[in-house]
Amino acid sequence: MHILVAGCGWLGAEVARRLAARGDRVTGVRTRAEGLREVEPLALDLADPAAADRIPPVDAILALQAARGGAEADYRRAYLQANATLLAAARRHGVRALVYSGSTGVFSQRDGSDVDETSPPAPEPGSSAVLAEAERMLLDSGLPVRVVRLSGLYGPGRAGLIGRVRSGAMALGPGDGAWMNFCHRDDAAAALIAALDRGRDGALYHASDALPMRRREVVRFVARRLGIPPPESPVPWSGADRRVLGLRTRAELGLELRWPTLEQGLEPYFD
Repeated sequence: MHILVAGCGWLGAEVARRLAARGDRVTGVRTRAEGLREVEPLALDLADPAAADRIPPVDAILALQAARGGAEADYRRAYLQANATLLAAARRHGVRALVYSGSTGVFSQRDGSDVDETSPPAPEPGSSAVLAEAERMLLDSGLPVRVVRLSGLYGPGRAGLIGRVRSGAMALGPGDGAWMNFCHRDDAAAALIAALDRGRDGALYHASDALPMRRREVVRFVARRLGIPPPESPVPWSGADRRVLGLRTRAELGLELRWPTLEQGLEPYFD
């Protein structure tokens, strides 16, 4: 199968590597093609509508591009404009599947409630609303789209959570009872490939670990492993507070998490 991996960054390159290793032909897209290995590189700015004309015939597309900044305009380029380009290419080539790496950021609840694959999005204005708009655009396209919402990613080269606790940037204090949700890069890659291989068109999946943790639990765990007192701060946490569940996804796609908890997944990254 010829697969286009759009957004061969930290996560996309791992997905592309796994697909190539199993024998798929993989074209990897990013703005600069230098450094891409084991795939056919294609340098494209997917936010340019003309880029659709340069996408070769493929059997499937994985839309894994990420925003380059935190501004709403950055999110629109990555998740609306780029996906519009990929949809145009998917229509032209009649792909059998388009898998989109969305985000559990479409849930902005602050009440500690549970959200699963059947929960309606509850975005706040800004980047969260753009993520929800991108989901709707893709799912309403009439194409064979599967959405995999990712929780907070971490893994090789991205264990900044440890540094944030060490520096006190993440600390005990007001709002530390909020739920935090994570997913190791290995499990995110496995979920995306499973959605490609076995997913349903129009389905919404959650790539999130099996044990969400409260903010205070994360701080205490990391501090304990670092051998330092848990840092404290009077600055209140004002972000989302919801527990992301992925039981339905794991059951439907037959997934077994390699790193089911943050404590297990972070262990290799402590000095």
